[in-house]
Amino acid sequence: MQGRGYAQPVKQPPHIGWLVFLRVLFVVIAIFSIGLLTSAMLLRLAAVTRKSLDWGLFVAVVAADILSLVLLGNEGGDEVHTPGGYLGVFLLLGTLVAAIAYYLAADIRHFHRLKQAYTAQLAMAPAYGYAQPPSPFTAATVPSAPQAPHTPPPMPHTPLPQQPIPTPPPPQRPAPARIDQVRAELDELSDYLRNHDGNHEGGR
Repeated sequence: MQGRGYAQPVKQPPHIGWLVFLRVLFVVIAIFSIGLLTSAMLLRLAAVTRKSLDWGLFVAVVAADILSLVLLGNEGGDEVHTPGGYLGVFLLLGTLVAAIAYYLAADIRHFHRLKQAYTAQLAMAPAYGYAQPPSPFTAATVPSAPQAPHTPPPMPHTPLPQQPIPTPPPPQRPAPARIDQVRAELDELSDYLRNHDGNHEGGR
């Protein structure tokens, strides 16, 4: 598939005076040749328009001219006496009139459309040789939007393995036997002190 591209530029059509001269010239040639050179008009038309219809009509006119010449060639003298001769004359003159009418109409229509296309092209395209004022919306004058600072994408957070917090051991309660031992020692100490104090008082 072909994408949309630039349209093919339309060439400037010839001057109207030159076109009129060519039309008159080919019509005069066809008339003064009594229709024998009628195909020259259609040859020029087909070369200008490049349409298959015009090429087909050119071939048809050439065939009609050849047939009319064959029919007229069967006449022995300068005058026409047979139906074939009359048919050749009518075919030659009828082809001449029809070809002139079609040639003028098609040629005028073709160059009229060409002129319209060329005028539309000039209206759309900037005039050649004239500097265009700078547009206020050109890339050089359009303020660029402030760019946000580039922030790197967040890295995936991988949780670190947490170490268990050591818990202090629960206070150990002294065993009952240890309490009893301490109590007994305290009792012995108190008895010793009591006895010691008593001996000092009796000695006095």
